[in-house]
Amino acid sequence: MRMWLASRWVAAAGFMAAALLALWPLVHAAYALPLALIFLHSPGYMPHQVEEHTGDRFRTFVNRHVFGGRNAPSVAAVLVVNIPVVWGLNLAALYAAYLWGAGYGLVAPYAMLVNGVTHIAAAIRFRRYNPGLATSLLIFLPLGIGTIMATGPVEAGFHCAALGLALLLHALIVADVLLRIRRGTA
Repeated sequence: MRMWLASRWVAAAGFMAAALLALWPLVHAAYALPLALIFLHSPGYMPHQVEEHTGDRFRTFVNRHVFGGRNAPSVAAVLVVNIPVVWGLNLAALYAAYLWGAGYGLVAPYAMLVNGVTHIAAAIRFRRYNPGLATSLLIFLPLGIGTIMATGPVEAGFHCAALGLALLLHALIVADVLLRIRRGTA
């Protein structure tokens, strides 16, 4: 089952992005701008995932350039991070914003910005393109910043909690990879 999903999820993400984007005018007409922008984080992430993971480009880049040829992020980890974590986080943020207010959905743009900044930092560090860089610049930064700005004045605690959760999620991903290396399973 895992190999079946691993060989198909990236193509499915491209089609799902198109379907979700087709719904955006209706979402935007029915809901306030901050909620409509939080909705866009799912279809905004999907082209990024296509750029990163078509042909296993991201894992190949990270394993070669960051981890010296070791098989650090596994195929299973890529699936878990991208499907239940990323898609689930964006869906949860959308429902939280809908139910309790836009401030509760800020984790979506902050996670997008942390991911985008990570790609930009890697490009600077390695002085080369990395899979995901283009969509980080073209989608993640404008959408993430735009969503935060459109949310308007919310308590600073919402911003701190959202940024903290985004950083924690990224730290857990790195910790998982480092644990695989330490255990010798990479």
